[in-house]
Amino acid sequence: MPYYYKELGKALKLLSENPRHPGLQTHEIQELTDRYGERVGQSYPKNKTSGAMGMYWMYSPDQQSITIIGLESHPENKKNGA
Repeated sequence: MPYYYKELGKALKLLSENPRHPGLQTHEIQELTDRYGERVGQSYPKNKTSGAMGMYWMYSPDQQSITIIGLESHPENKKNGA
């Protein structure tokens, strides 16, 4: 089991309770919001580490639930060959 499962589980719990939790470093990805016509957010399950990942998500139309639409390495990791 990859080491980040624990961090991902914690991040999903925080996201479900409060998408703006400071530990998630949540922000809107304007380019994706513009492209899809729906607000797309990004949070980091494990931030400022070599294993940092971006978690992309969207609210449901009624704003009562969140759908995870993607997980990927943080762009800085790619620059550094991770």
